[in-house]
Amino acid sequence: MSKSARTSYAVMAASSAMFACAAQADGFGPIGGAISEAKPIFDTRLRYEGVDQTPMANDAEAVTLRTRLGFETGKAWETALLVEGDLIVPLTSDYNSTTNGETQYPIVADPETYEINRLQLVNTKLPGTTVTLGRQRIVLDDHRFVGNVGWRQNEQTFDALRVVNKSIANLTFDVSYVEQVNRIYGKESPQGRFEGESLLANVAYQFPIGKLTGFSYRIKIDPLRGVPAAVRDSTDTYGVRFAGERPLSKIKIGYIASYATQKDAGDNPINFEADYHLLELTGTYRQYSLGVGMEVLEGNGVKGFTTPLATLHKFQGWADKFLVTPPNGIDDRYVNAGVTLKGVGPLDTLTAQASYHTYEAERISFDYGTELNLQVQAKWHRFLGMVKYADYEADRLLTDTTKFWVQLEYVW
Repeated sequence: MSKSARTSYAVMAASSAMFACAAQADGFGPIGGAISEAKPIFDTRLRYEGVDQTPMANDAEAVTLRTRLGFETGKAWETALLVEGDLIVPLTSDYNSTTNGETQYPIVADPETYEINRLQLVNTKLPGTTVTLGRQRIVLDDHRFVGNVGWRQNEQTFDALRVVNKSIANLTFDVSYVEQVNRIYGKESPQGRFEGESLLANVAYQFPIGKLTGFSYRIKIDPLRGVPAAVRDSTDTYGVRFAGERPLSKIKIGYIASYATQKDAGDNPINFEADYHLLELTGTYRQYSLGVGMEVLEGNGVKGFTTPLATLHKFQGWADKFLVTPPNGIDDRYVNAGVTLKGVGPLDTLTAQASYHTYEAERISFDYGTELNLQVQAKWHRFLGMVKYADYEADRLLTDTTKFWVQLEYVW
């Protein structure tokens, strides 16, 4: 039996034991109360994604529909059960989903799949502590090292045991033991699962001027299952992050600084060490914001600093050209600008965002290219609409790529 199956069976067994206990001891009283307090989970997202990528002759045009269905019970013996499934349906086939064989088109990583997204038990019996067992969503800090990749139709989830303790004021301990990572490519893809035992530890303290976080991510990917090359992302990463904001007259100043160091681990055949640096400063005046930043991932000429569990779409441009750090690393300098308006006509909010990136190698003098990102998003009641654009202009690495999205989402 696979590790993921054992985790799922553990959740189901625990659920059955809870119900059995109720039948014998309380005549289904607590269970009845938990069921009566159950809340449905429902959201749906319709998306068009177009990709024009040099030198491919065919442009990708993907229309996909994601529907997420499930429920979360109330608590019985301080324990709640959450069950949720994902259904991703392609409405067109003019794109390479990574599983449909349409390799004449650029990749749009939203393959057809029908699977359990989350299946978890959540217990809050211990004071100030939440224990989650099963298939679950894990997001740490800004998603840079661990995230759910919520941008894609099939999000990334983790078969894990997670313990979060907040019993000491302003201090949070967050530790997860992960057996399997369920990736965006779906259960039918050879890239769909990372198997291996990983330990994710994150400790944060909230100071008046910001949050200081220390982290240790020991990622072990099994070389015998899933994608054989993925074992090269088995790493030990240790780091620190500080983020906060302070008012300065009529302007609010936000700041982020992060540093991490990484080395090979487990059965990784590549012997390497690399560092990570992030500096970002943002000023906000009323509904307007302007920020600058620098993110550096080192490389040794063979392998670059790696973050295989991250929400990678959030970083280094929306064209997704740097999902894998180049061997010579990457130095990303960027400018962000945005505006948020409330009560525009019938809309609750209307936001616009723009960013511009310049990319070059960290290890040597070598220009990669530049990228422009634009987005407009509107919210009306439970509906969220978005138009989004990314344009990567290659210099001496990769190829010119333009992406365009139109999306409509409804969340219950």
